Amino acid sequence: MIQLKQADFEVFDVEGLEPRMSAIIETVRPKLHQIGAQIAPIWSELTRQDVFVHVAKHARRSVNPPKDTWVAWSTAKRGYKALPHLQFGLWRTHAFLQLAVIYECPGKSMISDAFLRELESIQSTIPATFRWSDDHGKPNTIGHSEMNSIELERMVSRLHTVKKAELLVGLHLDAQTCDQLSSQIWEQHISETLAVLAPLQRLANEATR
Repeated sequence: MIQLKQADFEVFDVEGLEPRMSAIIETVRPKLHQIGAQIAPIWSELTRQDVFVHVAKHARRSVNPPKDTWVAWSTAKRGYKALPHLQFGLWRTHAFLQLAVIYECPGKSMISDAFLRELESIQSTIPATFRWSDDHGKPNTIGHSEMNSIELERMVSRLHTVKKAELLVGLHLDAQTCDQLSSQIWEQHISETLAVLAPLQRLANEATR
């Protein structure tokens, strides 16, 4: 597995779209391709479906430089945003490995219903150290240990009731911690995280069939 170093996070300190994109392409993107290839067969086996790797290209940007970058895995060869998907990436402050249901997903309401039916199980099986988000475009998150069942139910329900609602959950590690981790510890973190997220991915897949 890869190792992330401080220099990988510092690409987001580079000013300007083209200079920052050059830094991302040179420093971070090779690692995203590497981890994309490494995780794909593991995730495919855990979720019982073929998956394809999608590394963010940020092709639509013309002025503002990206504040994060990522690789995603989905069951579609040509895209991932319209499907529940796994993603690994970096903000300036931290790295993440998380399951994501974002606003482009037309099956959000069905996923919401499926998650609500299993809410008690989800509440008990998600590690306290995992973090939740309702907006993939912002680094702000809330720890699972900080949420009670009512708050979690409210966040999951928003997928059904709010058009732009999103739901993301997974492992977040701050940049300094990442810089100090060995490849063996990284592999352990990733393996444990995938094992927790796979049942949620399978549940989401079943809900949208």
